[in-house]
Amino acid sequence: MDGGGRIRYWGPGARDLFGYEAAAVLSRPAARLFPRPPEGAPGPAERLTERARSLGYWRVRLPALHRDGTVFDCGFRVFPVAGYAGESVVMGLASRGGELDRVKTNLAFLDALFETCPIGLVMLDQELRYVHLNQALADMDGLSVADHLGRAADEIMLTSDDGEFQRMLRAVADEGRPLVGAVVGMRTPGRPDRDQVRSVSLFPLSGAGETRPGVGGLLVDVTDRERALLEATEARQRLALLDRAAARVGTTLDVDTTARELVGVAVPDFCDGSVVELVEWMHPAEAFDPALPLFTRRIASGTVLPPPAPELVAGVERVTYPPGSGIHRMLATGRPLSVVVDEEFAARTASRPDRARLLLDSGLARILIAPLIARGTVQGIAMFGRSPARPPFTGQDLRLAGELASRAALCLDNARLYSRVQDIALTLQRALLPSALARSPYMSLAHRYLPGSRVTEVGGDWYDVIDLPGDRVALVVGDVMGHGVPAAASMGRLRITAGALARHGPEPEALLAELDLCARESGIELATCLYVEYDPRTGRARIANAGHPPPLVRRPDGTVETLGGGLGVPLGVGGVPFAAAEADLPDGAVLALYTDGLVEARGQDIEAGLDALREQLAAVEGPLEREVDRVLAALRPDAATDDTVLLLARIRRAG
Repeated sequence: MDGGGRIRYWGPGARDLFGYEAAAVLSRPAARLFPRPPEGAPGPAERLTERARSLGYWRVRLPALHRDGTVFDCGFRVFPVAGYAGESVVMGLASRGGELDRVKTNLAFLDALFETCPIGLVMLDQELRYVHLNQALADMDGLSVADHLGRAADEIMLTSDDGEFQRMLRAVADEGRPLVGAVVGMRTPGRPDRDQVRSVSLFPLSGAGETRPGVGGLLVDVTDRERALLEATEARQRLALLDRAAARVGTTLDVDTTARELVGVAVPDFCDGSVVELVEWMHPAEAFDPALPLFTRRIASGTVLPPPAPELVAGVERVTYPPGSGIHRMLATGRPLSVVVDEEFAARTASRPDRARLLLDSGLARILIAPLIARGTVQGIAMFGRSPARPPFTGQDLRLAGELASRAALCLDNARLYSRVQDIALTLQRALLPSALARSPYMSLAHRYLPGSRVTEVGGDWYDVIDLPGDRVALVVGDVMGHGVPAAASMGRLRITAGALARHGPEPEALLAELDLCARESGIELATCLYVEYDPRTGRARIANAGHPPPLVRRPDGTVETLGGGLGVPLGVGGVPFAAAEADLPDGAVLALYTDGLVEARGQDIEAGLDALREQLAAVEGPLEREVDRVLAALRPDAATDDTVLLLARIRRAG
């Protein structure tokens, strides 16, 4: 405005604020921009001009008039400016009052934010260089605010993510895509030895006028939170591993299976490779002597690492650890031990240089050794190895390994004790079975007794062939309900009693009645027995059955028949008389007696098993020793769960 109050300059902002184009107001009085003043009062335009000249600078808020007739609150800043040829004008800067209030509020908020906010704040230019940041971020980085300005973001925020964070920054700057809550691990030059985890939110900054845009960001140090989350996750994983171990380790009473189950639980969830070894003590009460070599037997191993790791863990069966090895140190304390795989450890642990070199080349960086101790006795050792790709073992890992080893040791000890009882029962049973069957010129025999698998207990199957007066022969087969030593002992009692009774000549049904009485007096609750008495002079066989699978006969023409009447009740039940049946056995017939382990299988009807046995017997032609093995191979599964007896007798008639 000039001295006469006329408008001399009208900028684009004035046009937008008051609604007039420049041609409509230039050289015209500025009074048209204000409501009419009261009669006799100076106009607002005159006041602005007078105060600017007298004060040099005046700031005021006045009602202003828009071209459309509306009145609005307007803030003015006016000051004199020397024009051309000494002419002086008054420059006025005008803004809506509401906008001024908003700018003031925003500036106050931003000032307070940058001064007091505990969250890191940053402004980066288009080249991702620091333009502005608050003290909280400077403290987080360990550098002053001045040390940041002008430096590129990747000079301060050092990440090991192959540039992924820088690509995120660039996408925000170039494409305007905001990013919220990204978790980024980094280090800074001011704290080079401290790993930090930050939650980073980024947003684009639009430029004003011709200035270029940049990137704004909020950074929160969440290292402690992430560490707590990581520790909580690891704790849950450890508990889950223990739950899996409780469910999967010790499912059988077999030592080797239990050891393999422990390795299967540990690899790869807990480690990259694992072995389980049993200590070979000279005597169960032998004390550990750290000055002597330690001998172990490796019974399970596994690894997910590439060669030569498989050769390291599975390439030996018996291991010798020289005195002073890490295993000796672990056994001396009885607690799990974590060791670093280096030249010294390899030399002190491996008994041969080639094994030491294999250990160093295996890819294992650390090994955790845990003792397998149950009932106060060291059963063996378990070792868990990790490659450099995994974090080192922690104190929590040592406790977890100790818990795994403790549970596995108890399962292994139970399996060992069970195996010992199994061996006793099997030894007892074999001692009670006939070492040599009776021989008769009128009968050729082939017989087999096969115990169940090692994961099942010894049963009570038994058989016998007894010479009787008058060239007669008795064939007996039976099965005592139950397993283990009690079943073996009951089996022996019945076999010996049956042999003694048979030689006194009672009828077959009377013999079973006496055996039934013996069973009840001995506390044998349930046992089956089949008794066949053959007379070669008549070719007749008398058969009595106490709940046992019936005998089969293959006749010379290849047909197979079932002999005997009903099955009868088992021994030990009492109160039911036994009956006998007769059958004619032609010369050359093959009589088959067996126990249910041959024809019964889980999920299969017994009739299907009997049909399969009949089919195999129909093909019996040659020597019985060969045929009995063929029949067993065809019918008995590799992992049989029950004992099996098969007795084949080829009949010859006298005369």
